[in-house]
Amino acid sequence: MVDKRHKDTLYEQLARVGKAVAAPRRLELVDLLGQAPRTVEALARQAGMSVANTSQHLQVLRAAGLVESEKDGLFVTYRLGSQDVTELFLLLRTVAETRLAELERVKKQFFSTDEGLEPVDGKELLDRVRRGQVVLLDVRPIEEFDAAHIAGAISIPHDELKRRLRELPKNRKVVAYCRGPYCVYAVEAVKLLRARGFKATRIEAGVPDWQARGLPVETSAPEVTA
Repeated sequence: MVDKRHKDTLYEQLARVGKAVAAPRRLELVDLLGQAPRTVEALARQAGMSVANTSQHLQVLRAAGLVESEKDGLFVTYRLGSQDVTELFLLLRTVAETRLAELERVKKQFFSTDEGLEPVDGKELLDRVRRGQVVLLDVRPIEEFDAAHIAGAISIPHDELKRRLRELPKNRKVVAYCRGPYCVYAVEAVKLLRARGFKATRIEAGVPDWQARGLPVETSAPEVTA
């Protein structure tokens, strides 16, 4: 009976992590924090939630040790507790995509088409970037690019792309990426670029996917958005 009580306690602690990520909104916050540290206010804007609701979800994640927080004046900045949390999210995503047919159906419906998807090996893509054959375009917000980006990428945030098209060469292929397979920014960027005469494709992988595969990333200035 003593051993059973100890075992029950162990599984209860494991279940705390499971309960913490057993909410769609909290998974979205983990995904966002996998891109860059953020204040509660910035997370609320990106997730389309109220600050109060965002804060409540973050408290649950912090209680389970999945995120950490730091107060700076009036703002509280959150970041993931460790790389293990990113790997947990990626593994959960992989298992869900493998085992749940409904997820794949919703994904296809949301993105409408896989047109423009670049099925390229990561090392091959990096080699093409180094040789100047393609332009690797990061269309995430600038604070996410600064925190970490695929080696050799340039930054033009999604909401600035239309007015900054002249910065991209038309004689080279543009490969866009954003936050990962559930991010629509790269899809919209490819549509815009193709409509303006560019040869453009996208990759599904985001920076966390890239890091998990042991491929190189770079950082710019450390910056936390408020």
